[in-house]
Order: sequence, then structure tokens, then C-alpha cells
Amino acid sequence: MQDKDDPELALALLIIRWSAAAFLLVWALDKILGPDAALRTFSKFYLPLDSTVVIALIGIVQLALVLAFAAGAFRTWTYGAVVVMHAASTLASWAKYMDPWARPNILFWAALPVLGALIALFILRKRDTLFAFDARVRSGRADYSTGSSV
Repeated sequence: MQDKDDPELALALLIIRWSAAAFLLVWALDKILGPDAALRTFSKFYLPLDSTVVIALIGIVQLALVLAFAAGAFRTWTYGAVVVMHAASTLASWAKYMDPWARPNILFWAALPVLGALIALFILRKRDTLFAFDARVRSGRADYSTGSSV
């Protein structure tokens, strides 16, 4: 079923994709624009590092991935990679979920619905065709007034 057959679903999936991309974009840019703070966070939750250059490079890779995801390009690969990336981040913070009312732990809970939305989007990735670059490339034709493949 193409998005033209179910415009509400197509719009809902686009909203999920773009809002999740905005959420993830902030974290990717943080590694590039504020590598010192990102380095402390990375070292606390993931691996001890001492190089802001490595953090900035991680941010650049994440930025490219998030932009491809936002564009709906290579949906199986980018959507899957975004799910894995965010799941790893969410699981790395598992101790924060055990005591949600200790400040600022409640903020970590925002990651859970984002993870759920990313998993749902991955499951429905073939139906996410509105303004999706991958859908236009595969069909070879596009209706750019609606962003859908024809």
C-alpha cells in the first residue's frame, strides 16, 4: 500500500521520522559543537575516552546518519542504525530509570517513548514514503508536490 492510499498513515510516519530526527540531531550536534561536555557524558555512560576529536568524529557520523534518516534514505539501514544507536544510549542509562524521581533522572524517561516510536517506524519503514528519498529513488519517479512516489 502506497502512502497515497493511506495519507493519514503517511503523515503520521513523517511526523515520527522528523520529530525523532530533531531529537537525535541535538545529540549529534552536541558532540560536534560541545565536545568537552559530550566527552564527559560519553565517558560516564559508555566508554572512558580522553579525546574530543574522537567525540567530534562520532558526532559527524551520527549527524550524517540522522540526516539520511530524516530524508528517508536507505530506510532499512538508516532506520535500523538509528534504532540500535538510540537503544544502546537508552540501555546505557538503565540505572537512571530505577529511581525516576531523583533529579534529573525523570528526564531520561523521554528516551523510552522515542525508542518505541523508532521501533514502530522501523517496522513500518516500507509504508513511510512521504518525502522519503528512498521511495523516490526506487520508483524512479516522484510527485514532488506531495512528496510521494507515483
